[in-house]
Amino acid sequence: MKMKTTLALASVIGIIVAVFMVFSFTKTGETRTAQEDQVSYPVSKFDDGKAKFFQYKTPEGITVKYFILKSSDGVVRAAFDACDVCWPSGKGYYQDGDVMVCRNCGRRFASVKVNEVKGGCNPAPLTREVSGDQLVIKISDVLGGTQYFDFSKRG
Repeated sequence: MKMKTTLALASVIGIIVAVFMVFSFTKTGETRTAQEDQVSYPVSKFDDGKAKFFQYKTPEGITVKYFILKSSDGVVRAAFDACDVCWPSGKGYYQDGDVMVCRNCGRRFASVKVNEVKGGCNPAPLTREVSGDQLVIKISDVLGGTQYFDFSKRG
């Protein structure tokens, strides 16, 4: 009897841990690689052409935001959810059809220009690489965008 109770309890704990892990990874949208120096996502995740937004919390506690989308020309692109001009507002972008729109100034950027054009109010490019069926972004590249999300440095 004691053995059955122990097995039942172990099974319940195992199920709870499994559910927790599934929901924690689903919530962030990130799939960490074994090296922990990069994040990767299945390229197929972006086939619908809708921008997906992600966050990465730095060791200093700054939350760096970025988005990934498959543009109308079929290229999977990534950019920080900020730009050189409007970043102090902390508002980022939203998608309207085939364009990304700045929530602060309203400027519109064609999906095919994301990760290609930089400066001004363009979404700040985030380096990414397609490796097989995975989109890979190095954590060092994500950390390069910290400047856009360190609001203690607002002018």
